Amino acid sequence: MALATFRLPDRITSSALAAFEFSPGAGVEAAEILSGGPAETFQRIMRDQESEPVLLAARQILHAMLGEADGAGPDSADGIAAEVLAARAELAATAAELVPDESRRRMLLRERAPLALLAGCWLDMLSQPATQPSVIVNRLLQDHFVLKGEGNIQRSVQHVRHRELAESGIYLPPVGAEDFLRRAEVRPLTAAFACCYLALSRLPAAFLPEVVGVHYAFLALGTDDLLTGTPGPLPEPALRAALAEYLELTRDSVTGAADRNRLRAAVRLVLGLERAHVAMLAELAQWHDDLPLDTRVAAIVARHAPFAGDHHRGVRVRGRLLTETFADPEFDVAAFLDEFRRSRQVKPLRTGSCRFLDSIRFGGPMFGIFDEHEAATLAQWVRRAQDGDLPPIRLCRNEVGDDRAAAWRAAVAAARPADVRFTDAEPEGDRELLYRLVNIEHFANTLPLARQRAIEGLLAAEILFEHGARGRYTDASFFDYSPAALLDRVERIYWDKLMGPYRPLTDIPDRDEVIFGQTAFALGNLIDGAWAHRMGNAGRYHRRSDGLLLSIYLDEMGRGDLRKNHLTLIHQVLHNLSVPLPHIRDAAFRDQDLLPETHGQYESAIHQLCLSLFPDTFYNEILGYNLAIEMYGLGELRMHEIEKLRRHGLDTAYEEAHLSIDNISAGHSRQATDVITAYLDDVQRTLGAAAVPGEWRRIWRGYASFAYFAEHRLRRELAGTAAAADTELAI
Repeated sequence: MALATFRLPDRITSSALAAFEFSPGAGVEAAEILSGGPAETFQRIMRDQESEPVLLAARQILHAMLGEADGAGPDSADGIAAEVLAARAELAATAAELVPDESRRRMLLRERAPLALLAGCWLDMLSQPATQPSVIVNRLLQDHFVLKGEGNIQRSVQHVRHRELAESGIYLPPVGAEDFLRRAEVRPLTAAFACCYLALSRLPAAFLPEVVGVHYAFLALGTDDLLTGTPGPLPEPALRAALAEYLELTRDSVTGAADRNRLRAAVRLVLGLERAHVAMLAELAQWHDDLPLDTRVAAIVARHAPFAGDHHRGVRVRGRLLTETFADPEFDVAAFLDEFRRSRQVKPLRTGSCRFLDSIRFGGPMFGIFDEHEAATLAQWVRRAQDGDLPPIRLCRNEVGDDRAAAWRAAVAAARPADVRFTDAEPEGDRELLYRLVNIEHFANTLPLARQRAIEGLLAAEILFEHGARGRYTDASFFDYSPAALLDRVERIYWDKLMGPYRPLTDIPDRDEVIFGQTAFALGNLIDGAWAHRMGNAGRYHRRSDGLLLSIYLDEMGRGDLRKNHLTLIHQVLHNLSVPLPHIRDAAFRDQDLLPETHGQYESAIHQLCLSLFPDTFYNEILGYNLAIEMYGLGELRMHEIEKLRRHGLDTAYEEAHLSIDNISAGHSRQATDVITAYLDDVQRTLGAAAVPGEWRRIWRGYASFAYFAEHRLRRELAGTAAAADTELAI
């Protein structure tokens, strides 16, 4: 029976896979992630993008939240937009009442910080081998390109908003920092809602309709823009156009009705989350407005007391050392404040001040401990105490949003998605493994195997540290790093191995042989760019190398222009060669026999995919791999392929695109060198020169791992030498 083949354009609207596989032990670990509460769950999902328990936790969160959303309503872009913009008008009216007061505005912006800084995170991994070259994914990739500052991290929406917070006097660490939520002092409900968007960002291919709905609804609502009075990062008409394009695609899809229902449910989810959060902000603002001064001071004291240490030495309040008071595990802040306001530290001096206020002013021993707003609050409280206004200390516990946060926590803990299966991953051969890696969101139980395969490939490649100079197109022999040494090696590889040997072909193979040669390398082309598709995720997009590497990946995908997308080009070429393949994401691809399993193509593709799934663990190796693969597209090999294809009137678009965009002068090969230099420069600045050699060795191991799978002849020679040595030893 003929296989279902893939034809451009890729009009996919949802994943064809319905189940999610996890290892048997993943359930217990996911439950632990979710049991700690919204803040702990946020922290784990944010900081761990490589483990299957996190993916299972994300699946449970989405099940709990989307299960409550109503998918009824209009299914046209204009109808959905009308509903969203009506909600925006409601939120705008509330926001206008909330933000005029500067201190209140600052408090609300701090509370919104996690959500504001996550805007667009659902697009971070949407572009991947399973979804490219989809029409809708590339349309959304254009938005992703803008949100990420077009590869310039300083212009990304996350960094722009971070600077806006600082300009308002809100100084927070990066959203991915371990202490971000503590420093932001957000309520549990805010952390819970942030978890919803983060969960979607971890499973975007599996939840494509939801990504489209969330993307439009969140950015068109523009809650954060309403609070700051700034224009949104993307105009609503452009967002609506993308929404309309997706809805149009669903009209011809067999899953179209279900996909539209899922999209509407996602829109309703966002409307519900944002309305609830703005309502919580209004309640929080009222709570702060009504807050007794004592409670404000208590919060300040509680915030700083754990860091007092031995700094107060002999200072006593009403006879007790402050070091003992603050170190007491049963520290009672209300009782302390009652004692403190009666102490000599607060009693007025002839100068009109007091010992405590003098201590926190410039020149005092506590200067700089409290920020401007805290100092003003403490001064107001001291004046009241000095005036004899001493009513009983009354503290108010902040429980705003806690009921709903508790309900969220219970719903997520109880979520049992029917599509989740617990089973060990036991792929039968490399074809099955490749299928699972491409569709990793549905086969998270394959992640441990992927990690092991990546490690094995990297360790095996280290043999080229000694023998790599013998490579035909690469030179993975190890050398000590310096920016000049790296550039010299790159240029020598280019001239000695890629361009120097080039001579125009005098004997062109016949058409069938040329087509066979193209199919022999097609598998790697079908996952072009995959090594970097997880770069730039929320919480990690801060190094110069991050922006440079993401920019290269976005170029590979045509920056959202389907005509320039390299995966579009290779499918176009394969169609021209009359090679009717299924899409690599389809189960049918496992059974195709049109791509020969020569030259270790499956091994090479699997190694690339395995590396890509661990962007934190193998960051250095990915930088080196990136350099090797970008340079491989240059010189004799590519130019000879173009000559062969042209002689037979075949499509040269894919070969020509790489020969141009990967150029060593300013293209990807040179950019790949700059990525490495920028990263190691940052390492030297932050960790010192002694840390550079170890980081560099790992980078070059990544380069060697590409060469190991690309240099088939050298690999066979080395294997033969090793076998001969073993035989000699045996004799």
